[in-house]
Amino acid sequence: MVGVFVPAIWIDPLPLLSAVPVDQILEHWWVFPASVLFSMVAIAAGVSGALFFSPFFLLAVGLGPAQAVGAGLMTEVFGMGNGLRSYVKQGVVDYATAKWLLVGALPAIVIGSFAAHYVPDTLLRGGFGVGLFVLGGFLLYSDSPEETEPGEREGEFLEKKNAECGTTVVEAADGDRFVYPTCWRPPGVTLAALGGAITGLISAGLPEIVTTQLVARCRMPPRVAVATSVFVLAIAAVAGAAVHVLAATPVWYVVVWSIPGVIVGGTIGARVGKHVPSGLMERGLGVVFGIVGGIVLVTTFSL
Repeated sequence: MVGVFVPAIWIDPLPLLSAVPVDQILEHWWVFPASVLFSMVAIAAGVSGALFFSPFFLLAVGLGPAQAVGAGLMTEVFGMGNGLRSYVKQGVVDYATAKWLLVGALPAIVIGSFAAHYVPDTLLRGGFGVGLFVLGGFLLYSDSPEETEPGEREGEFLEKKNAECGTTVVEAADGDRFVYPTCWRPPGVTLAALGGAITGLISAGLPEIVTTQLVARCRMPPRVAVATSVFVLAIAAVAGAAVHVLAATPVWYVVVWSIPGVIVGGTIGARVGKHVPSGLMERGLGVVFGIVGGIVLVTTFSL
């Protein structure tokens, strides 16, 4: 008789949390007010909170690149809860498009998250700096979804392909009805894969790459595009954060402060955002991220 040996593995849902000294947790109390501020600004501006947290964890807290990315993704998972719940309740998520975007984003973010723990720290830190610099430029020079004219970068080829895919109808809970051409899937899947891989490596990039493209190339209404992008990011971020948790010991002494911070900040930011021009804030943040990316590159390579 041939037996099959299956090892029994006990996985602690909070690995090594009890081993973190209380004094180490208390020393990082200042992460909480910083997280409130970052989350408030990110939600008000409509950008990914990880754009703030990963460089903050890297430069201010002093974490390694992979730890900073993992902590940034874990924080973002909790920070986007209010926004995701709101969009789902409003009924403005295009689930058919989201499903295809996840085909590209999910495996890419898993691969990127694993790679973050095997890429040399100097190379990962350099890529982190370049990524921040590029994303800062994207925020600075690109129009926000609300300012983008639907279909402005569709082109004749995509217009023909989109016309062959039929029509999508999204019925919002408030009675609004959105009707637009169903987007040809391959470009969206490719862009989602690119955004997912970058997000796995530097914890940001997926919504910034996908949202405007859904409007500019797919004629998707901005409200639906933002909601769909947030839905995709929420699921993908959970997968990326899980990989980082399994690949290394989470920095609990940081995330025990950052997670409640983003919950509080997100609630405040959702109210403040109604009174702040998103386009103006995005451009200001683009300058900030460009500067931070430059600092990361200088400190990494002593340029």
